[in-house]
Amino acid sequence: MMFFLFPSQNFKSTEKQAQLKPKDPEKTSGALINVVKHLSNLKFRVWENMQEILQYTPVTLDPNTAHPDLHLSDDLTAVEDRKQRSSLPDNPERFDKWECVLGSEGFNSGTHCWDVQVGDSDDGWSLGVIPESVTRKGISFWGSVWRLYYVFGEYQIRCPGQPVLSFTPKEKLQRLRVQLDWDRGKVTFIDLLTNTHLLTITHTFTERVLPFFWNRSVHPLRILPVKTSVTVEQHS
Repeated sequence: MMFFLFPSQNFKSTEKQAQLKPKDPEKTSGALINVVKHLSNLKFRVWENMQEILQYTPVTLDPNTAHPDLHLSDDLTAVEDRKQRSSLPDNPERFDKWECVLGSEGFNSGTHCWDVQVGDSDDGWSLGVIPESVTRKGISFWGSVWRLYYVFGEYQIRCPGQPVLSFTPKEKLQRLRVQLDWDRGKVTFIDLLTNTHLLTITHTFTERVLPFFWNRSVHPLRILPVKTSVTVEQHS
């Protein structure tokens, strides 16, 4: 049997340490997360921040109405003529003779507007509105479109039952606003770059009308997004 002898001084020190109580953990000032800052009105804050990346266009294009030569962007806001016919069903809603496409939603009351970038095309484009009930086959629909028409440097206003009106803007049009006041029977065209009123067509609408686009160019007609905003209403 073996015995180990510890110096008395070391033994007393070890015994003293064993009897000491552990210290309480120190409280750190400011360690709590500011929950209110990060979670208060969270859904509203997310929406507020998303405004910088979200885009809203008041009109989108209906691919079921597009002529087979037309190509629509993935977000349905731009149309161009690639001169390549696609294999699409010949449904009644689709144009078959002219390179036209319609907006996806129609209007039968109120005031509505949409902005379009027409670009540098000289091949021809047209913007306006058309009655929903008009047939899209053949060429007879042209007699029912209220529109601004451009081809080879010439601008015209054409509408049912009225003579063609030609006009010359100060500069080539690049961005246009089409404004429809269905109740008052007005279709107005505005040059957005110069904020100039071009012309207004007057007519008494009796049915739903759809935004109308004709483009025979590789330069796209592009519907421009509008600015969105979040507001807070205080209740008294």
